[in-house]
Amino acid sequence: MKISIVIPAHNEENRIFRTLRTYEQFFDEIASYDDVEYEFVVVLNGCTDHTLKVVTEAQEQWGNIIILDLPDAGKGLAITAGFQDALKRNNDIIGFVDADMATQPEYFYDLVGHLEGCDGVIASRYMDGARVEPPRPAIKRWGSRLFYEPLVRLLFGIHFYDYQCGAKVFKRRVIEKVAPELTAKQWAFDIELLYLTKKHGFEIVEVPTVWFDQADSKLRLFRSGSRMLGSLFKMRFRHL
Repeated sequence: MKISIVIPAHNEENRIFRTLRTYEQFFDEIASYDDVEYEFVVVLNGCTDHTLKVVTEAQEQWGNIIILDLPDAGKGLAITAGFQDALKRNNDIIGFVDADMATQPEYFYDLVGHLEGCDGVIASRYMDGARVEPPRPAIKRWGSRLFYEPLVRLLFGIHFYDYQCGAKVFKRRVIEKVAPELTAKQWAFDIELLYLTKKHGFEIVEVPTVWFDQADSKLRLFRSGSRMLGSLFKMRFRHL
């Protein structure tokens, strides 16, 4: 089993080395007793700090890190480029995870364990059995439940507890099919990805996860939320 893990990185000089080291150590141990090969595709996007230097040092140390350096910023832009690069090699499973290690490697690998019998698995912070540390402000959850989630169901006909959690894995055939159709450059990427998997008839399973909320998350509730809503309407018209 060959796994490609895409990690989008925008100005992550202070966190990315710890993430890569922790994931490397975990997967190296997994590979020692299981038939698993792995790689990390770190996609820098619009970085203006020393992220490239830090990731290059990690690459020199461990070797199984592929670096893509994009001039423009955008989570969707970065992950799509990472998907396309992962497809150049013989990877069986392709997924992505946030650079801040809100999802620790054992919980990311738990998603892989749920892939049997389906086409993709996404982590959920809101299903029964999930745990978020520290607990998220209630306004984040209720604002989503009252407005954002009903809008997504109305526009795209998809229903999950957690669309935006930054930990998702898919079998190769899913990424081969949907990657050419991905257009979202920013945070609405997850919605487009899940919509396209539905459009092509893939079965996606949602499982509860353990999430360590990061205080300096780059997703700002109101500013990014308003932009995302506009992106959803534009994206729906593109896929009509």
